[in-house]
Amino acid sequence: MTQALASETFTPTQTVGRSNDRRWHLAFGLLLAISLIAFTLWSFGYVSQGAPRMVLITTIIFGAFMAFNIGGNDVANAFGTSVGAGTLTMKQALLVAAVFEVSGALLVGGEVTDTIKSGIVDLGAVSLDPMEFVYIMMAALLGAAVWLLIATRMGWPVSTTHSIIGGIIGASLTIGFVTGTGGFAMVQWSEVGMIAISWILSPALGGLVSFLIYGAIKKHVLGDALSQTLKPHMLAPTGGDNQAAEAEMGFDREAATSTDARIGSHSTLQRWVPLIAAGAAVVITAMLLFKGLRNLDLGISTVGGILVMAMIGLCVWMAVFVFAKTLRKQTVPRATYILFSWMQVFTASAFAFSHGSNDIANAIGPFAAVLDVLKTGTISSEATVPFAAMLTCGIALIAGLWFIGRKVIATVGTKLTEIHPASGFAAELAAAGVVMAASVSGLPVSSTHILIGAIIGVGLVNRSANWKLMKPIAMAWVITLPAAATIGAIGVLTLRTFFG
Repeated sequence: MTQALASETFTPTQTVGRSNDRRWHLAFGLLLAISLIAFTLWSFGYVSQGAPRMVLITTIIFGAFMAFNIGGNDVANAFGTSVGAGTLTMKQALLVAAVFEVSGALLVGGEVTDTIKSGIVDLGAVSLDPMEFVYIMMAALLGAAVWLLIATRMGWPVSTTHSIIGGIIGASLTIGFVTGTGGFAMVQWSEVGMIAISWILSPALGGLVSFLIYGAIKKHVLGDALSQTLKPHMLAPTGGDNQAAEAEMGFDREAATSTDARIGSHSTLQRWVPLIAAGAAVVITAMLLFKGLRNLDLGISTVGGILVMAMIGLCVWMAVFVFAKTLRKQTVPRATYILFSWMQVFTASAFAFSHGSNDIANAIGPFAAVLDVLKTGTISSEATVPFAAMLTCGIALIAGLWFIGRKVIATVGTKLTEIHPASGFAAELAAAGVVMAASVSGLPVSSTHILIGAIIGVGLVNRSANWKLMKPIAMAWVITLPAAATIGAIGVLTLRTFFG
């Protein structure tokens, strides 16, 4: 990874703004088209022979569209700090996301999913025709996807979970009022209130933990001088064949030699960074055990989980300690950049795996629910998730990251505050820790809001948080649910008119 980074010598803004790669556009466009055609042909044999084909095809388009926009917003949000810090290029982030997001979805995404997301709407309390249920789920997918696309084009990272919930609420209430089978009592408003609480709780927790973690890293490892020199050119080649890069790093060598006590030392790196990495490994392992892998029902006891976390933490400590010793010939800034770059890649990868194993259900849940109704003709509380559906949504998710994810990456990686590998690592670690703790305790939080709060926490340490940009983002969080609900309501009326 460091070799790849060294050869490109880019800046974060250049990476985010890069968009004229026709071969990649063509490749992902063809891959998405082929997967949709293949899945559509496969689905004809999966549903019942009497199922309306146009409804099926429209559902597939809506489901893939939803997954596409999750990639452009949620996945872009998760990798924004890595790209903004210069740790990964856009293409590298794409490949890492493809491996870990799709692997998380396929390996531990679960064979069944709840058809009614989070129990927000009590559809079981009313007498609902199966096709009306289909229209609700289709409209929910459309409402969430359209709002995500709008937010993504504006560069606002928003919650996909809140989007799909909003779509379901809007479509369900509309059907209830139109058919006379339900009304506002269908909605669990206490749950909606918990979502409102998460608008404050999620970023507050993410910001607090990130402030503490990065504050400690900056105090004990970086210091003010070293934290200001951690730029992507630290990984520039140092051989004689690159004189420009050699000259650019001259300042860093002088800084490392003449002001070693001020900017840190290799002994400081060897003492603190392995401990930080070990602690991060324990947190990441806990997140995977309690959140990312929970669908596998591994049967690991509490004591067993603690032992697993301890063993992984010890292994990581030893590995990073040895790695840090091999970097003694490098300048302190460059060694620091390399160490935290690798650590940030690992935290981003684990976050992506956990995200793929859980949050892709935002697209798969309603999608699988419609497929199940078209197959069985009845409404079930749970629906089987076909492997082909999971794979197709995974491909759409990665395509969305490539085609439309750049503005959200720019927001997260460069505009909210300046990010380098150490601060990006701290933000991702803080977000992972809060997500894990919230999952265990049942707190109503959003991983998207948590990560944004964590980035602001880094900005507070550096006194560089962009509060002006946070205003439209916070407003987008508040209007996500009503915006998706409105689009879902219009969508369900249109679908009933067109297919009814």
